Amino acid sequence: MLRLGIIGLPNVGKSTLFNALTNAGAAASNYPFCTVDPNVGVVPIPDERLERLAATVGQRNVVHAAVEFFDIAGLVEGASKGEGLGNQFLAHIRNVHAVVHVVRCFEDPDVTHVAGAVDPVRDHDIVTTELALADLAVAQHQRERAQKLARSGDKDAQAEVELLERVIIELDAGRGARNAVAAERERRALEQLGLLTLKPVLYAANVSEAELGAERIPAVEALAAAAKGHHETAEVVSFSAKFEAELAELDGAERDEFLASAGIDEPGLDRLIHACYRLLDLETFFTVVGDREVRAWTLPAGATAYEAAGQIHSDFQRGFIRCEAVQVEDFIRRGSYKAAREQGVIRSEGKDYVVRDGDVLLFRFNV
Repeated sequence: MLRLGIIGLPNVGKSTLFNALTNAGAAASNYPFCTVDPNVGVVPIPDERLERLAATVGQRNVVHAAVEFFDIAGLVEGASKGEGLGNQFLAHIRNVHAVVHVVRCFEDPDVTHVAGAVDPVRDHDIVTTELALADLAVAQHQRERAQKLARSGDKDAQAEVELLERVIIELDAGRGARNAVAAERERRALEQLGLLTLKPVLYAANVSEAELGAERIPAVEALAAAAKGHHETAEVVSFSAKFEAELAELDGAERDEFLASAGIDEPGLDRLIHACYRLLDLETFFTVVGDREVRAWTLPAGATAYEAAGQIHSDFQRGFIRCEAVQVEDFIRRGSYKAAREQGVIRSEGKDYVVRDGDVLLFRFNV
């Protein structure tokens, strides 16, 4: 399952965001370090295509793809050297696929800020620097080990030293290891070290309710500029943790009215999850299993039908014969596999077929 870690300074809205995402009731208090161990919650990924697909076939058993969120306690300046709760937090981050960095962009005299005043750029730099310093210690230690092997003429070790030198330059500058990666093989090599700054990062700007729907928010723009200075593809999603917490208590027409009153069409949490999909380059495919269930599955972009089969069950992959593929909108328009076959919109594909986002797949296998 996809795992995302929510990080940031204390009192920026991490636990409030986590509560709204998961309705798990995680502790959220107005003082630093209220979260000690990471809270974990599984969140269904919103996808209106799945709901329409289920309605088309009259299926009530709907299974969404899901993401696991970890609410990781607040980092503070000096965490890489043990300040606050230090390396306890950093260790939790190593276990996630990507990081959601929550940055406070709202003013509220009733909510204490660990640094005294709200400054999104400073807060971004503190957390980013602590992650870089933690990685720097790891990279320097590994370079020493690789240098010993390199002196004996080991070419792999020499290549590793060269890569680690590039990584150390980036980390010394307070940026991330991701900026030193020039090829996928280098990324795979660095992943073995568990480097924090190698992980993709999405920035979640926690704004006031009054600023929701605004075309420009200066604090968010400043954060975006700071983030892009560290990695050009950084994406910033604006949301209000307070608003999302209130929205989570509503449903149906009340929910729609509450969104409309804020001048937004989609909850910030939905936008956050969709942005994580873009960040990790993920796609969704669907399965319809007779009268049992309609389900959404997550797959890396570019994955094959053979790999998709393995997501469902090892038997599907081991005994793969072929798959039948149809885009979800084509399936919905026809109303069933039978009608889709009769109208020629279903394709028979082999193992090497590259799955497209929105495919409805039916696997034929024999074990």
